[in-house]
Amino acid sequence: MSLFEYSLKEIQEKLHNKEISVSDLVSESFNRINAVDHQINAFLTLNEEEARNKAKALDDQVGPNSSILFGMPIGIKDNIVTKGLRTTCASQFLSNFRDPLYDATVMDKLNAENTVTIGKLNMDEFAMGSSTENSSYVKTRNPWNTDHVPGGSSGGSAAAVAAGEVFFSLGSDTGGSIRQPAAFCGVVGLKPTYGLVSRFGLVAFASSLDQIGPITRTVEDNAHLLQAIVGHDPMDSTSANVDVPTYSESLEQGVNGLRIAVPKEYLGEGVDPEVKAAVMSALKVYESLGATWEEVSLPHSKYAVAAYYLLSSSEASANLARFDGVRYGVRSEKAENMIDMFKMSRSEGFGDEVKRRIMLGTFALSSGYYDAYYKKAQKVRTLIKNDFEKIFEKFDIIVGPTTPTPAYKIGEKIDDPLTMYADDIVTSPINLAGVPGMSIPCGFSSKGLPIGLQLIGDHFDEKTLYQFAYAFEQATEFHKKLVEVGGGK
Repeated sequence: MSLFEYSLKEIQEKLHNKEISVSDLVSESFNRINAVDHQINAFLTLNEEEARNKAKALDDQVGPNSSILFGMPIGIKDNIVTKGLRTTCASQFLSNFRDPLYDATVMDKLNAENTVTIGKLNMDEFAMGSSTENSSYVKTRNPWNTDHVPGGSSGGSAAAVAAGEVFFSLGSDTGGSIRQPAAFCGVVGLKPTYGLVSRFGLVAFASSLDQIGPITRTVEDNAHLLQAIVGHDPMDSTSANVDVPTYSESLEQGVNGLRIAVPKEYLGEGVDPEVKAAVMSALKVYESLGATWEEVSLPHSKYAVAAYYLLSSSEASANLARFDGVRYGVRSEKAENMIDMFKMSRSEGFGDEVKRRIMLGTFALSSGYYDAYYKKAQKVRTLIKNDFEKIFEKFDIIVGPTTPTPAYKIGEKIDDPLTMYADDIVTSPINLAGVPGMSIPCGFSSKGLPIGLQLIGDHFDEKTLYQFAYAFEQATEFHKKLVEVGGGK
């Protein structure tokens, strides 16, 4: 039995009893990576020497007051800045960004908990994509079936946890980029309320939408990891200064008497019958636990994808303007003057999807089109936010599928970006509204691919999300099914 099949509490007990060491955990992580990552391609950069040295130092520090995360191997999405460890955003533009001078705030917090960073995880370039096929280095594959995508943009983060390469990972979510790969890979992924986790040190895609969040194998582990990275940060002007509860304390409170809203728009046309059946089965589980559910409407959800891509691309066009070959990143060697250097560095450094979104965003912000597109999308965003607020006046949580379908095959949608964008229909509204959303395993397709259940909470009410997620997890066995890399058991 792999050490990564145990819970955090069980691992910590083994550490305290000297049954295992931190070095054992780190060795198990690298052994697993050496055994299976050539099939999955979850990692872009490994941190082996530093990780092993840190593990040796921590071996002598295990004690009764150690953090629940003490010594745990973790993978980090490659758009989160790590001091001294290459950070590329899976882009050729940052292929030479080998030695960042500072850590992201979430890394400072994890280092304070004495976690061990194993390496940086693959992603869609600058987090733009839904399949991790837009990485400029390698295509990550789904551990359940390597012919299929792991989701994106945090595909490497989800695949590494599902395959048992790391105990947990961090991803980022702009329109579903934690929840969708978590669903495709059969793990637990949370997009926190906007502002709950500091964005300082997260390379920006769309600043009003991006959030860092945890990806784990179980709900309880997810709560512990979130606890470690939340909190107000003066380095981030969008960081919320709110009281943070102890998320693990609410896990066993149950859901008896609580009310679930099920948006009809999330189970309509385009949702795979197997996905719909899994969601309906999950609702029956909640009924058996004492919760009630009712169909509701989020009428402006049908505009969410269009609004999301206009707003996120507009913000990306502004955020990525800093990548010009002057201060850092790759500079074209073919340019003969400054203007050519700007043009050629960006042309050579960015991939097709990044260029596509920069052009869309620049168009939406341009004179004569700003009011027709960007401003109108912002108004739609407000309507979507209002829809959620009305639902939470009467209900405790919203439940639906995380994705319309299980994971699709590699290459199936990459040449049809509009079809791929439409897959964000049930995840992007959550980012537009700024509310928290979580994906947990709720079934498997006839082909053995995981299906995700999406739980959506009110602002800063992650506590209720964990309560619902844990109740479902304890009543089912889906999270206990383990990956046999390349095909499901």
